[in-house]
Amino acid sequence: MREDAVRIENERLEGLSQDNYPWFHERHRIFPKVFEGAKYDRILDVAAGMGIVGKRIHELYPCFMLCNDISSESLRNLTVNKINTISFDLDDPDVSFPFRDGSFDAIVSLATVEHIIHTEEHMRELKRILKKGGHLYISAPNYSSIHFVIPYLLKGRSFHNPLDGGIAKYEFYAHVRYFTYKTLLEYVTSFGFVPDKVYLPLPEASSRYKALKKRSSLLAFGLRSILHVLYKVLPPRWAFHPVLRFTNPSSESEGKVCKPQTVVL
Repeated sequence: MREDAVRIENERLEGLSQDNYPWFHERHRIFPKVFEGAKYDRILDVAAGMGIVGKRIHELYPCFMLCNDISSESLRNLTVNKINTISFDLDDPDVSFPFRDGSFDAIVSLATVEHIIHTEEHMRELKRILKKGGHLYISAPNYSSIHFVIPYLLKGRSFHNPLDGGIAKYEFYAHVRYFTYKTLLEYVTSFGFVPDKVYLPLPEASSRYKALKKRSSLLAFGLRSILHVLYKVLPPRWAFHPVLRFTNPSSESEGKVCKPQTVVL
């Protein structure tokens, strides 16, 4: 991982904890609910950050949960929350991940791949350490979503403005890949993963939605209702941050790629 990205990450997280974390997203909320019907014994969360998802899975789902990160601030928070932790670089093309083949039943990779320079090596390693029949839950900001496209068309500005400071500045410097829903779907599939579900989280518990609800419960209700209709009617390519689930297929099912089922949560 780039040293400047790690430094920016540490600066962003300095002094924060899970109790005052200002960037809780709906993609965090849907875990471990999305595991319903699955039986995972070992789960890895790559680039786990503050451990929001890791802690939820650790406390609410019966499995061995392991979180990875290299940010010192992230590792500090993971340790405070008593989550099993390992630190290794996800972006070194010359060093394999420190696990045997098929070590995990499920891998969670949320808002990570857009930070990776050596994406091909990264995806191959994820596939190697995931068991046959196991699941990869992956997301990236969807730059074809209404959330990004409308402001871009109306204002003519880039998706992340470094002059805004805060999260916009962080994302401007830390993101090196820009995916849409369609390109992420096709890219991950190209490594032999088979897409089976796409989860579209509705506004419910994110930091921004809670702030909106505090200002006006009517506006919050209206936003949630509109997005619920849009998610039911429009294809996932319009959603802000879809979470895709891919299967690492067994040899018998290799190549059986189908349109992922849309699940609105």
